[in-house]
Amino acid sequence: MYSVELYVKVRRAVMVDKCSEREAARLFGVHHKTVKKMCQFAVPPGYQRKSETISPKLAPFTGIIDAILDADKQVHVKQRHTAHRILERLRDEHGFTGGYTIVRNYVYKVATRQKEMFIPLAHRPSHAQVDLGEADGYIGGKKVRFHYFCMDLPHSDGCFVKAYPTEDTESFLDGHIAAFTFFGGIPQSILYDNTKIAVAKILGDGKRLRTKEFGELQSHYLFDDKFGRPARGNDKGNVEGLVGYSRRHFMVPLPIASDFDALNAKLLDGCIKRQQAKLRGETETIAERMQRDTAALMALPHGTYDACHKVSTRVSSLSLVRYRCNDYSVPTEYGHREVLVKGYVNRVEICLSGDIIARHVRNYGREEFIYNPLHYLALLEQKPRALDQAAPLQEWILPDVFDRLRRVLEARMERRGRKEYIQVLRLLESFSMAQVERAIKQAMGLGALGFDAIKHLILCAIERRPIKLDLTLYPYLPSASVGSTEPQAYLSLLHMPKANQQSSCGGAQ
Repeated sequence: MYSVELYVKVRRAVMVDKCSEREAARLFGVHHKTVKKMCQFAVPPGYQRKSETISPKLAPFTGIIDAILDADKQVHVKQRHTAHRILERLRDEHGFTGGYTIVRNYVYKVATRQKEMFIPLAHRPSHAQVDLGEADGYIGGKKVRFHYFCMDLPHSDGCFVKAYPTEDTESFLDGHIAAFTFFGGIPQSILYDNTKIAVAKILGDGKRLRTKEFGELQSHYLFDDKFGRPARGNDKGNVEGLVGYSRRHFMVPLPIASDFDALNAKLLDGCIKRQQAKLRGETETIAERMQRDTAALMALPHGTYDACHKVSTRVSSLSLVRYRCNDYSVPTEYGHREVLVKGYVNRVEICLSGDIIARHVRNYGREEFIYNPLHYLALLEQKPRALDQAAPLQEWILPDVFDRLRRVLEARMERRGRKEYIQVLRLLESFSMAQVERAIKQAMGLGALGFDAIKHLILCAIERRPIKLDLTLYPYLPSASVGSTEPQAYLSLLHMPKANQQSSCGGAQ
């Protein structure tokens, strides 16, 4: 295609300077027909594609191609026909002799006609969309893949983002509570995709059967729920865009944080700073438009929602309960009992009849055992020989004074010393590590080593009363005087009558 500059020169030569078309062709080195065309158009007209016609070779087979493409609409998107696969089927099954290009062009034309069109939407205040994304980052010095909860207010583009170790029920529930708190209220409605966390089943009439946990969340906060069409992310395009925006702006380069609390502090700061932005086509900042959103939000209800995943299970013979592939300990007195496990984002609670019998920090590993050594001490007192091999105690880090106490007790009392030491450990069920450690050191200084003495010292310290391990503090007790016996005193027994000797010996023969 010739440039506009050449068009100007040729047209001036012919139309202003009155050169002939053939003379202009020789002057500018172009064909005389090209000069004629240049005189007809002020600018290069560009290539004009002729109206597309179907190749005679392909025409008998277009109905077959259309049927294949229609059937593909009901098939998983990753298992639909490519143009190359359609060509193979036409050749193998229908004797087609044409080439790939005409098939590809026809498939492309049909696909273009079938592309969905959309209507621009206007969003009212106090309506939200929710979605979940995933990204990589360095948490606690390790590279991990984490998930993040996003809530978007489409009217103002106000956003909330919070990261979690996993995408599960408890993080989904906790994300809602954190978002409601951040916005200061509850949206009138929230649009979701068909995540299994919220939707247990899609019924035949298009209605959704909610999961128990999602139903409880909705009942507490009373928002209306809406769901997009399956596999149609464009139904909630605003929050889909927020997921991508958050990853590109908040998580590039890869975030580095000591823990998830630190990471979420950075994400929250990013959400707040974004409110000062004025987006394309808007005359107000996000913060200014959010005022209309927040004014229309529903008020937060009284009382807090228990954002946890509940599972009923039974305590094993090892005093363990399993939750999400990990085993957590409970006191041995609850062995073989039915309990309720409540999984939160940061902790796991085991309950019996409404009472919490054990609480652990949430572990996100797999097939790991999370012990509380105190849960096994009562059983260990009955089975003291298991002290050195008890798995719950293997990684229990105690102050050095405990080890010194055990050595002294076992040296003085042998087997009884081991059980006495376990009884001292059981003091940790009721008192703090610092209190017991201080009492052991005090008892070792007084030379009064034993469970009763150590417990007495702890109670005295708590009650701020004097220690009563010295018998001089009990004057009402009878005093005993023990003297030494001289060997000569036994000679008097030789001169005593036989009857008196028997009497002195208590009648023993």
